[in-house]
Amino acid sequence: MRVQVLFLWGIMATTGLFAQDFQGKAIYQSKTSVDVKFDGQEMSDAQQEQILEQMRKSMEKSYELTFDRSGSLYREEEKLESPGGLQGGVNVVIAGSGQGKYYKNVQTQTYVNQTDMFGKMFLVTDSLQPWEWKLSSETKKIGNYTCYKATSVRKVDSAMVKRFERFSTDGEDNMEKDSIAQDTTQNKTLLSRIEKPEDRTITAWYTPEIPVSQGPGPYWGLPGLILEVTTQRTAILCSKIILNPDDKEAVEPPSKGKKVNQAEYDEIMAKKMEEMQKTWKSNSHRKDGNSISIKIQG
Repeated sequence: MRVQVLFLWGIMATTGLFAQDFQGKAIYQSKTSVDVKFDGQEMSDAQQEQILEQMRKSMEKSYELTFDRSGSLYREEEKLESPGGLQGGVNVVIAGSGQGKYYKNVQTQTYVNQTDMFGKMFLVTDSLQPWEWKLSSETKKIGNYTCYKATSVRKVDSAMVKRFERFSTDGEDNMEKDSIAQDTTQNKTLLSRIEKPEDRTITAWYTPEIPVSQGPGPYWGLPGLILEVTTQRTAILCSKIILNPDDKEAVEPPSKGKKVNQAEYDEIMAKKMEEMQKTWKSNSHRKDGNSISIKIQG
């Protein structure tokens, strides 16, 4: 299967489709499921359903991937927010302005991820990590394109797990020492409500008919454009493709933001999580129960 696909890719690379100035655009629809628990919150069933519905809508996003022979730029399409908030003082706040961009270059094996962290823009610049794809002969149609199945298992970053365990343990130890927080539900730490990082199985569908080793977000490394990606909680599906558009644009990395590498960014994020842990602990002592704000890093 690998030989056949690569052979087909080599043939198509010599055609006009893959000319020097070749460029394309793909539109993707992304949906992510989120589990929410309302332990200890004084909310009615109607309020809880409102929150769940708003979160579901916030996790449905549309992205545009602009690509050429070597590079690609993945960015979220702007979407108007629904007017008004939820009733009863309950509100859901989505962190992230939607202005982030993800650039990757398969020739230089580098990526630049422009991402917003609590109002501050970062440029995470580092080397692309290869995906160990397992190719399959299974096919299906996505639109007019014949796609092949590939799977990969992305191992969790051991450093991330250690940070998670350290902050989770520290938070629980501090809670045990706190004589103010007596309620067992309130004694839960913020990180106890966040899933521990685990290995992820990714299923991708790519088409050799568009012979570029690109895909949505961080996904790449297959002998054809990736049109669909599914993980445990997220599904990304291509809904539209335009090849060699008249209004071509430069596929370049974003430049706005503080430049850091991935390890530096992860450490900054870990410290922010520690700050949130302390804030969560402080707020858990409040008994008013009149409002709640849920933040999701988008």
